[in-house]
Amino acid sequence: MLIQQILLIIFQKFHNERTVSAAYHMLRGKRSGQTIQDVGIFKLYPFFGLLPKLSRKKFDAEVDLLLAYSYITMQENGYYQMTELGSEKASESFPYTFDGWHYRGNEHLFFARLALIVQSLSHQSAAVRAFIPIEKNESTQKWVREFLIANHYQTKTLQRTLLAEIETSLTATNVDEALKETVIFRLAGYKQAGLTWQQLAFGQKLQELDVQLRYISSLHNWLNILYEYKEHYPILNQLTQHVRIEIPLTGSAFQTAQLFKQGYDIEQISQLRRLKTSTIEDHIVELAMNDDQFLVQKFVSEDDQALVHTAIENYNTKKLKVLHEVVPHLSFFQLRLVLAKGVEA
Repeated sequence: MLIQQILLIIFQKFHNERTVSAAYHMLRGKRSGQTIQDVGIFKLYPFFGLLPKLSRKKFDAEVDLLLAYSYITMQENGYYQMTELGSEKASESFPYTFDGWHYRGNEHLFFARLALIVQSLSHQSAAVRAFIPIEKNESTQKWVREFLIANHYQTKTLQRTLLAEIETSLTATNVDEALKETVIFRLAGYKQAGLTWQQLAFGQKLQELDVQLRYISSLHNWLNILYEYKEHYPILNQLTQHVRIEIPLTGSAFQTAQLFKQGYDIEQISQLRRLKTSTIEDHIVELAMNDDQFLVQKFVSEDDQALVHTAIENYNTKKLKVLHEVVPHLSFFQLRLVLAKGVEA
């Protein structure tokens, strides 16, 4: 099962150093300092925010299956231990790619717009003005109405252009044809209903959550093509408005980053923003994760960075408590910076 392999990959990257709940927060895209830092420390960018509506009940059910298959064992404090069988399963070939860090569920907004546009154009071609919209969200309906008017849908040129862009861009998307079909089968038109998750799961002999994950993988890859070759797909790129998160920093961290880049130090930013120093440190760690030009040397010398890397390798851990015992002259903040900036998981 795809969801189970994703969980095992996350657990393996956590190296038994987080609780199972940390994986839940990762998949939901929790905006806490700990979860954000775990993304950088353990290089879990593809899976962050992958399933923002995942219920704890469903997550726990999948963890129970991992236990039943003897892929992991559980401790009373919520920590787990990967078994040899679980490690082997996590290391199996994984044919899907995700970009959760940049989309975080927003791929569904793109598809909601596309689905309603296709439905609208289909009915317009059939000269049927009244229909029940497949998308109930009023802001999406308003967006689509404005899109259709701006692109002169009455001329029917839009239908041909949109179809050509969909066909060409999907052809350029490097995913299996079956995954592309999952996306297309979700579309509805005049006298043509889109398939439900249940129908798709039955047809593909998969559980519904796995079908949804395959669909999300397809959308992520498709969207990345649309963003990379914007000039080739001008119509579809209108649908990507506010879908990709170009500045991954949280709103508060972004404000801190602006002050930091202006030359203010942590104490000054703390006073200016009236926030705890620890909160500003969280923001700086988040900045280090997302800014390729960030210089850790401002806070940790290259020699000390090397000591941290050596400690990680020798003790096979990324636990701050253990690293602090090995390199006691560095603060937890300094250790987190080194971890978040460049240690391979």
